[in-house]
Amino acid sequence: MSLHTTGSFTLPGEANCEDLTLRLAKVWGADVIRDSDGTQLSPELLNAGYGIYSTICIIREHNEFARQHPECVQQTFLSTEPKCAEGDTLDIDLLADFFREQFRINEGEAARKYWQVWDRTEGVLIPAERWSYREGVVTVKGTAPYHTYTVSFLAYRMWEEISMYNHVTNSWDKEHLIPIDPRLPAAQEYLYNWLENWCKEHPATTVVRFTSMFYNFVWIWGADERNRTLFTDWGSYDFTVSEKALADFEAECGYALTAEDFINRGDLQVTHMPPTGHKRDYMAFTQRFVVEFGRKLVELVQRYGKKAYVFYDDSWVGVEPYGPHFPEFGFDGIIKCVFSGYEVRLCAGVPAKTHELRLHPYLFPTGLGGAPTFMEGGNPTRDAQQYWVNVRRGLLRAKIDRIGLGGYLHLTEDFPDFVDYIAEVADEFRTLRTLQEDGGPAVLPLKVAVLHCWGALRPWTLSGHFHETYMHDLIHVNEALSGLPVDVEFIDFDAAKNGALDGVDVVINAGRAGTAWSGGEAWADPKLVTALTEWVHGGGVLLGVGEPTALAGSWGNFRMRHVLGIDRDTGARVCHGRWQFDVENVPGLLPEGSGVKGLDNLYLTDGTTRVLASAGGLPTITAHRFGKGCGVYLSSFQFNNANARMLLNLMLWASGKGLEQTWLTDSPAAECAWYPADRKLIVINNTDQPQHVHVNTDGGDAEFDLAPYGSVIESR
Repeated sequence: MSLHTTGSFTLPGEANCEDLTLRLAKVWGADVIRDSDGTQLSPELLNAGYGIYSTICIIREHNEFARQHPECVQQTFLSTEPKCAEGDTLDIDLLADFFREQFRINEGEAARKYWQVWDRTEGVLIPAERWSYREGVVTVKGTAPYHTYTVSFLAYRMWEEISMYNHVTNSWDKEHLIPIDPRLPAAQEYLYNWLENWCKEHPATTVVRFTSMFYNFVWIWGADERNRTLFTDWGSYDFTVSEKALADFEAECGYALTAEDFINRGDLQVTHMPPTGHKRDYMAFTQRFVVEFGRKLVELVQRYGKKAYVFYDDSWVGVEPYGPHFPEFGFDGIIKCVFSGYEVRLCAGVPAKTHELRLHPYLFPTGLGGAPTFMEGGNPTRDAQQYWVNVRRGLLRAKIDRIGLGGYLHLTEDFPDFVDYIAEVADEFRTLRTLQEDGGPAVLPLKVAVLHCWGALRPWTLSGHFHETYMHDLIHVNEALSGLPVDVEFIDFDAAKNGALDGVDVVINAGRAGTAWSGGEAWADPKLVTALTEWVHGGGVLLGVGEPTALAGSWGNFRMRHVLGIDRDTGARVCHGRWQFDVENVPGLLPEGSGVKGLDNLYLTDGTTRVLASAGGLPTITAHRFGKGCGVYLSSFQFNNANARMLLNLMLWASGKGLEQTWLTDSPAAECAWYPADRKLIVINNTDQPQHVHVNTDGGDAEFDLAPYGSVIESR
């Protein structure tokens, strides 16, 4: 698509690999060399004329301080698995379920007052005088036979989780790194002074890349390798807790939190569930602290003439890049590792001067799932192609300033085809970035609002990367939207009933019943239901996926069943009749190869509901006119090329705008973007097969031949 260019590329370097680093810097057109966790840059690389990124995880690699100040080690609440009593006394080993190298019990008096013992059979808190603790074991007296019991307790995290993962993945033989909690004054003073000394000792560094700030996403490992990951949530605040945090929260917010606010009957406060009022308060409380101390560190770095970037992964909890306090940090840039198009959009919308993507695969022997990458049996070129084709969709729609790689450069030596492919990707990226400089791409006259509990605070994401949240319909919807030529915003339920629907053409609500994405108890609010009903009646489109607007105990299951024209039986309607239906074929609406998985027990609520697709005798895609608007329902949604186009078609058709639009390809296998300021059209092939496609332009039909995964730019 383009000639070899240079710039806007960050290359991981390695000491003892100077020749390789400098050679690949030229091949990939790098202008920056960075270090990675576990690597160092030699003077030869530092003085080679490139910009230098230095990676800092401010809360780790301070083990001596941690040993001298054990109270400053980060903590979390843990809860034992329910254990069944057989008599009137029960012993519970607190760490029996957990990876003992990760945790140490906080036995301190201040911590013990937050411990809780529960009879989970009755849901009753056991009084403190009925249990005792000694050498890692809680003994509960007066237990009821065959009731189950748990203990919730505070534990120090003795191995910072990202270091732990890197250590295990790369078979490192080095000291385990302990995370420091900067909430304690002694830790704040130490970390500030440490960073100032670091800045003095690293004059060659041009950008300090904070590995986020202070608190990791939650990653709790289990004792048994067959179930090593007990819990992981990229948006959880569980790892921010401590005795001081709890005391400060009570002083600031006027009420006390308990262990159960975090443990939540064993579910923890997972991001996929609607947040409680206590969780929202604690999140806001933590965000205020993180920005207050974080801003001081950013200002310190800038005072030494360096830029400060933040990595939007790992220890990002409390940073909340779309939250109200993020601009107060004063970061010069943000970096996001990406597998998918929605992660591009997630990065691009953050208020920062520079937006940079860290591409996958990382230069590690294995990937996040444990499959081989840069080792025997791995195919990093194939992996890179598959990630890039999705990332590129997002890049057509939003401006990103830089890309780069992370990891250990020496691993590329056995994969020359990977080196060649990344050179192509780097050149293609620089061309795409140039297209965005004079103005963004044209969009269709369609504004879409995604409606869920988190709204604008957490747009585009669910909680983690695509491969960790693939089972949720909404992440597939987000991925499809990330490359479609439509305006997209994210709103929460309060916003929806207070004017946020003005100017919106389509509202999407997608998810399982009771989740943060479907909404759960939010649908108990009649003001929300009324506002959305009135909006659809006036001409809007409500597009529901899975179990949208679901609320147990309401009339039916879907609260907006009167708009959608369909509902799901949860068992109460087995004696009720069912509308019979025929499947209607709307020409051009559902592309070849598109379709969704069925959901059991769906039934039509209105004989006027149109069934557009079915499976196993049940409707899977329906449409129902309501006033001037429409309800569209899909029983599920899985991202692929055909379904992305199907989603766009359904939104255009239901809103009355028609399928014949300019700047669309005639095939879901290829997509295009039109940049009116430069009058340039780019067409991309999202498949590994050659494609011949037509594009409906403002000057008539245009034809293009595309190589596998290829792209073409044409001036018009």
